[in-house]
Amino acid sequence: MNDILASAITTAIITPVGDRERLAVRIFRFAVAVNLALTVFALVAAFTGFGNRIAGQYLFNSEAAGRFLFSLIVFNGIWALIWFGVKNLLLAKFVGMSRDDRRLVFSSRMSQPFNLAGLLARYPERRIRITDMIGRRGRFITLAMAGFYFLYADIAAKHSDNFASAFGPQTVFDAMLTNWLFIALFYVNGFLGAMFYGAQTRVMDGMLGRANCLLILTFWALFKFALIPIGGQLQVLYAPEHFALLFAFIWGTYLVVDTLSEVGGSLYGTMKIKVRGVGDVNRKSIAGTVTGLVGGIVFGVGIVLLNHLPGPFIALAVTVAVTSSLLELYSPRGTDDFTMATGNALVCWAFGLWVMH
Repeated sequence: MNDILASAITTAIITPVGDRERLAVRIFRFAVAVNLALTVFALVAAFTGFGNRIAGQYLFNSEAAGRFLFSLIVFNGIWALIWFGVKNLLLAKFVGMSRDDRRLVFSSRMSQPFNLAGLLARYPERRIRITDMIGRRGRFITLAMAGFYFLYADIAAKHSDNFASAFGPQTVFDAMLTNWLFIALFYVNGFLGAMFYGAQTRVMDGMLGRANCLLILTFWALFKFALIPIGGQLQVLYAPEHFALLFAFIWGTYLVVDTLSEVGGSLYGTMKIKVRGVGDVNRKSIAGTVTGLVGGIVFGVGIVLLNHLPGPFIALAVTVAVTSSLLELYSPRGTDDFTMATGNALVCWAFGLWVMH
C-alpha cells in the first residue's frame, strides 16, 4: 500500500464517526437557517422594496415561474440524471465497485455506517478521485461554460448593467428555491436523493459528502447576494464597454481555475497539501494548483487581448488568476466557490478605484 493511500485511510479513521455525524447535522442546520434568512429577506425586498440594493428586485410572474421550472427539469432533473448515470457507470466499470458499495455511495450516508477506509482498501483511490471529478465537473461545468459564453456575448453586445451578478435577482431567488429542494432531500436515500446529489457528491468526502455539497450550495446563494451591491459599485468605476471583461474576470476566471485545479489534481496530482474542509479526506496537490493558475492566466490574458485593451488590464487578469488560485488552495473546502468569485469581484473593484479613477 503506497504512502498516499495509507495517509488517506489514516485520515478517514482518526476522525470519529460521531464527530462527523454531528458536523453534518450542524451544516444541515446552518444551511436551513441561512436559506430561511435569505428567503425572508428576498421576499421582504420583493414586496416592500426594502433591501433592494442587496437583494435586487424580484418579479413574480409567469415568466419567472416558467424559467424556474425549466431549470429544475433540465438541470436538476434530466441533466442530473444523465451524470448520475455516468458516475454510476464509471464506479462500476472504471473503479470496479460492487453494486452494494455503489448503493451505499449514492445514499445519504447518514442512516448507516459509511466506511471510506474500507472502500479505499478495496478500490484504487486515484480512480475514485477521477470518477468524483468527472461526475462533479461533467454535471456543472458543461452547462456553466455554455451559460458563461451566452451571457458574455450578451453583455458584450448590450453592455448590461447586471454583469457582476450575471443572472440578477431573478436567479438569486431561483437558487434559494433550488436549495430548499436539496435541503429536503438531504437525508433521503433511494433514487430521488441519488439523482439530486449523486453526481456532485464526492466519494472521498465519506460520511460528509452531502454536507459538503449542501455547504457549497449555501455559500453559492450568499455569493449571488454579495455580488449585487458589489456590481453596483463596479458600474460606477468602469465604462460600459468594460462590463463584459469584468464579467469574464469574475465568473470566467473562477470557473476555469476551480475546474482545472480539480481536474489536474485528480488526473496527475499528488495529494500532499493538507487543507481544512468538510470531508473525511482533505488534501490538495501542487500540480492541481499550478494547472488552475496557468489556465486562469491564459484565460484572463486571452480575454484582454480579445478586447484589445492596454497593459494594465493584463496585470488585472494575472492578479485575478493568482488571487483565485490562492483562494482555491487555502479556503476551507466547501467555501472556495464563495471566496474565489467574491475575491475576483473585490480585486476588480480595487483595480477600478486605483487605476480607473
